[in-house]
Amino acid sequence: MSKHAAGPGQHDKPYRDPPTKPRRKRVVLADSRAPVTVLRTVVELEEQTSYGEELVSQFVRHQFRWSIGLWAFTVGVLALVPAVFFLVPHLSEINFAGVRLPWLVIGVLPFPLLFGIGYWYNRVAERQEQAFVAMVEK
Repeated sequence: MSKHAAGPGQHDKPYRDPPTKPRRKRVVLADSRAPVTVLRTVVELEEQTSYGEELVSQFVRHQFRWSIGLWAFTVGVLALVPAVFFLVPHLSEINFAGVRLPWLVIGVLPFPLLFGIGYWYNRVAERQEQAFVAMVEK
């Protein structure tokens, strides 16, 4: 029998078309329609360059000034209350429900005052942070 002559059962593989090139697939890592913007300020902050450090230090100084200002206001108000009772002694004689006015003012006034100032500072700090982020993202 010849090598080229194939009998029945000698070819177990079915006939297939010759291989063709596979279709190319496009791989996209980012949406090409989106604007490509490299934010210089973000890079400056991430790389901690002198400009980035200056931006952060300005932000920290601004928040520190606000905290010192509100601290001074709080201390001033809390120190002013006993001074008023000392300078105007007849206020010390006023009673509410059997409790003298100085005890009520000194014992009750600081708590809502401190809460309000803390809330105010928190709002100011959040606005400053939002302004800083908005400036960085421009």
